[in-house]
Amino acid sequence: MHPHAKRRATLRHQSIYLLPNSVTLAALFAGFYAIVQAMNHRFEYAAVAIFIAMVLDGIDGRLARMTHTQSAFGAEFDSLSDMVSFGVAPALVSYEWMLRGLGKLGWIVAFIYCAGAALRLARFNTQLEVADKRFFQGMPSPTAAALVAGFVWVSLDMAWDGPYMRWLTLGITAFAGLTMVSNVRYYSFKEINIRKTVPFFLLLPTLFVLVAIAASPPVALFALFVAYAFSGYVIAAWAYLRRKPSVHTSQP
Repeated sequence: MHPHAKRRATLRHQSIYLLPNSVTLAALFAGFYAIVQAMNHRFEYAAVAIFIAMVLDGIDGRLARMTHTQSAFGAEFDSLSDMVSFGVAPALVSYEWMLRGLGKLGWIVAFIYCAGAALRLARFNTQLEVADKRFFQGMPSPTAAALVAGFVWVSLDMAWDGPYMRWLTLGITAFAGLTMVSNVRYYSFKEINIRKTVPFFLLLPTLFVLVAIAASPPVALFALFVAYAFSGYVIAAWAYLRRKPSVHTSQP
């Protein structure tokens, strides 16, 4: 191969797709911004930034698939961005907001959450080819981040206060961190095809959700992610009850 042609091929190999990776970069910035605002004790801004990162994280992959611009670089970049936005940022927000006052126990629980997010992302990346696409194994890291950030946001919005808040924050942060690395399955919604027709009445739940979010974003979003966080345990309990053999006592 001619040296100039070889150099052009190398440059093409090293290039990246601008559109999806720009959205991933914006998600990374939102996560970094959340960390900075938490350090400045502007916790509402930090919580909102995590939700913005979650929205951007849902957009970049779809953009890549729609424009046929998927790449190994984009997948790795997205995973690293998720670790900052949904691993480090929520742990630091939770710690600076309430867990700092619990001393060693506080930072241990914050680290458990952070480590749970790292392990969850690593497991997800290594099981892409073998996992059941209908379900996530363990709570997705964006949902765990939304659970922690949503609790901070709704608490500030509702002016919740009191010594019990530290323990509630501790419990929610630990629950989110441990559930990420559990074997509890969560429905992924990947089988929903938005191009297919649906019955008209299905627009009503969407309308109610939109109205609730518009009326009180922190309350509606936190309630939505709490419901999803517990849905995995409901699915697990239902599956266990269906597998459990019925016991018939013999009559004398």
